[in-house]
Amino acid sequence: MSQPSALLTNGLSRRKFMAGTVSAAAAAPLLASRAEGATPVAAEAKLRQPLVTSLRINNQAYELSLDTRTSLLDALRDHVGLTGTKKGCDHGQCGACTVLVDGKRVLSCLSFAVMNEGKDIATVEGIASTDGKLHPMQQAFIDHDAFQCGYCTPGQILSAIGCVNEGHAESESDIREYMSGNICRCAAYPNIVAAILQAREETRGA
Repeated sequence: MSQPSALLTNGLSRRKFMAGTVSAAAAAPLLASRAEGATPVAAEAKLRQPLVTSLRINNQAYELSLDTRTSLLDALRDHVGLTGTKKGCDHGQCGACTVLVDGKRVLSCLSFAVMNEGKDIATVEGIASTDGKLHPMQQAFIDHDAFQCGYCTPGQILSAIGCVNEGHAESESDIREYMSGNICRCAAYPNIVAAILQAREETRGA
């Protein structure tokens, strides 16, 4: 019985045919990955395009051209120049960047600036009276020496105001619990609690 011919009808050997098929199969994932890779690059380029964002900070309007990924913290510090709000861990764990947005406590390092368009943002620079009189909570922190190095103090004060207005400052244990997200490496916690107790009544609704 004769053996099958080693040549296909077009004159290619089976060996060459199989080699070409394997090469094409190997190249297909590479071509697909290149095509898929083009989409994220285009999306990232679009994401980096500045967006004009309107922010109301300390009762003043700002029009900022921002990358959509800019955090509220970086917008405040780098684009508006309000450096009272501190960058500590930049991961939402220390509370140093706390600000008030529509009266509620917000970790500004975890909030995109564009998310806060049209909202009222308050930082430590804007809580004193227009005549220069300190906010009751600021004064209480001074009276009770509720800070040492002072790095965490702006976040502590804003968080304390929010804590009072949320109704979480009825007792020392409540204050400790609801202020636990604000870390003080100098361990001025007893003085912070005393300051909040002093300013509690004057702060309500302020």
